[in-house]
Amino acid sequence: MNASAEGGAPPPVCFSVNSPPFNYTHSIASAYFSATFSGLGLSSNLFALVVLVKSYRRTQSRSRSSFLVFLLGLVLTDFMGLLVTGSIVVSFHVTHFNWRLLDPRCHFCNFMGVSMVFYGLCPLLLGAAMAVERFVGINRPFARSARVSKSRAWSMVVSVWVAAGCVGLLPLTGLGSYHMQMPGSWCFFLIGSRPLDMTFSLLFSLTGLTSLAVSFVLNTVSVVTLLRVCCGKEAGSRRRDHEVEMMVQLLGIMIIASICWCPLLIFTMRTVLSAEPVGPDYLLFFLRLASCNQICDPWVYILCQKSRLRRVATTPCPPAHKKKMKQQ
Repeated sequence: MNASAEGGAPPPVCFSVNSPPFNYTHSIASAYFSATFSGLGLSSNLFALVVLVKSYRRTQSRSRSSFLVFLLGLVLTDFMGLLVTGSIVVSFHVTHFNWRLLDPRCHFCNFMGVSMVFYGLCPLLLGAAMAVERFVGINRPFARSARVSKSRAWSMVVSVWVAAGCVGLLPLTGLGSYHMQMPGSWCFFLIGSRPLDMTFSLLFSLTGLTSLAVSFVLNTVSVVTLLRVCCGKEAGSRRRDHEVEMMVQLLGIMIIASICWCPLLIFTMRTVLSAEPVGPDYLLFFLRLASCNQICDPWVYILCQKSRLRRVATTPCPPAHKKKMKQQ
């Protein structure tokens, strides 16, 4: 027992609801599962990063290069998210360190809570930003062509990082609070009945759901427009291969994000609005499902890039007489 407990002082905020040690033996809370999960995600994102960097260096299309900037920002975010949070979780399962002794003032718990929110919202916000970029690129190509640049795309990625970071820091200012969660390996914001906790929980879930809704609406409009162009009279006058490829990647990212994140976001909102107690099994399961987004995303880039290289490799060369005619 620490000095604060002996003197009758209340426990630190992060341990006021759930305080370790916990008697929790769920299979998805084991060291083997966490290490496998983190290792698979890190290796997938590292492979995707190599593929994207090579593609980024080779591309000469301005629209594709700006789109690749967003993909690079997304894969970097996913990689760092798994590296930061995964290393903490795996370390806990391997060493079984005592959070109360290691972090008596909740600094470490707050850091992990901020990281969970930041690396959770970034992919959703980046997906919405990519949907906006593709919507403008397909529906307003001439207006976009004058403003598109790699530096502008990077500034948008950084703006998303700053916005997600600001949301993650709100509980440190009093709007919500980060708490230890079962099985004691991670911290997350409290989905509680206090007004400030309810406000932050709703802010988090509404931000994520709004990002997914924006992505769905804009991507749907972009796909419809692209189909009209490709299947209409303009199909022969404008090459849209690279735009179709980018939309396929973006749709894959949106579908994966919706499947992985909607359960947690809806669960958070439903729990707050219904004032029901939070089931630790449900919360841990939905969080693991949301984390699958960081593992599945890189394979969208990898598979699309491999199919593109295969398509280029199998494309027959034009006949010699056509080459001569072009030279003349």
